[in-house]
Amino acid sequence: MRRETHYVVGDWQADAFRTDPADRARAEAGVAAAYAAAGLPAPERFVWVPSPARGAVAAAVLGGHEAALRKAGLDDLLAQAHADLGEGPAGASVLADVRTRPWETERTAACSEQGPEQWPRTWGETGGLLWNQVQSLVTRVRSAIGEQAQGRSARAGNPLPTPEENAAEGILRAATLDAVLGQHDAPWLALFESVGRLDGPLAGLAEVARSSGWWWPYERLVIMSERPCELHRDEPGRLHRGDGPALAYPDGFSLHAWRGMPIPPDFVASLTGLTADRISAEENAELRRVMLEIFGYDRYLAETGARPLHQDETGVLWSIDLPGDEPVVMVEVVNSTPEPDGTHRTYYLRVPPSTRTARAGVAWTFGVDEADYRPQKQT
Repeated sequence: MRRETHYVVGDWQADAFRTDPADRARAEAGVAAAYAAAGLPAPERFVWVPSPARGAVAAAVLGGHEAALRKAGLDDLLAQAHADLGEGPAGASVLADVRTRPWETERTAACSEQGPEQWPRTWGETGGLLWNQVQSLVTRVRSAIGEQAQGRSARAGNPLPTPEENAAEGILRAATLDAVLGQHDAPWLALFESVGRLDGPLAGLAEVARSSGWWWPYERLVIMSERPCELHRDEPGRLHRGDGPALAYPDGFSLHAWRGMPIPPDFVASLTGLTADRISAEENAELRRVMLEIFGYDRYLAETGARPLHQDETGVLWSIDLPGDEPVVMVEVVNSTPEPDGTHRTYYLRVPPSTRTARAGVAWTFGVDEADYRPQKQT
């Protein structure tokens, strides 16, 4: 008996963003089942690493790229990879047998069963609900894994990475493409479960996804990664934290972000004593937006003497012109429902830079055109 779709999606969403330690026994059993479904003997060894960053370096070593990584000065990462891998052969990658072919077979069959009209709807009601949040996280992790190769030139006083570092970055990013994504395969696994296709060749893959992070399958060895130990997101699901890493793994591999935007690890802490002049002088447009949000749009408007573009009964439209960037346009609205102390809270809502009236801005936040925005009652 199949479970209702919303329960399936909810469970896979929870698995995608879990931060508790991997259930190693369950994950290894799932790997063995995936190998068996592919007609392969179970791997002889499981190598557990604390993050996909460590796993990618180990996979790059197994892929024959050690010399290139050493030329980039990654001796410390290579030493750790050799310690992780230990002694004994790994054999060739069996990603195509264990994941790629059975995955494509089940997807093709499911698409055929659903038909060209129902298939997009089924995806939209299952994996499509999870895709953007999960895929953006995967993309950020992959980028950060490649960036392990950067920074050594900068610390030596050279502003640009060397060709060797650029090559190493490409190698590490490519190594992530040889991984099964474990918990981050949740969007597709939600779809497969909803159409009754997790009881066959994909059952083992699903079991691993419920139990651990990314993993790399080889003939005789499997590299298994832990899940993150910290994950902080805002309401729309973007990576977000101001007082530490938004995503962190047990070995310290981490990502810092504000509303989904990558920021340097110490950026927020460096904003003590932030001023409007400092915001205006910041050359990096993305960091300037973070600074604006932390400083407060209302305060910035007041201190820079900004004048409204438009005002009507719905609110006030403001614009902040920023050098080298599109203007930040906001509509100021007052909540008609009073706070417990009787005051009315003011909100600043970001709207497209092309907005020309306050009403159009408020209408945009509700997903309608200005002409169609006719509220019966303000709340």
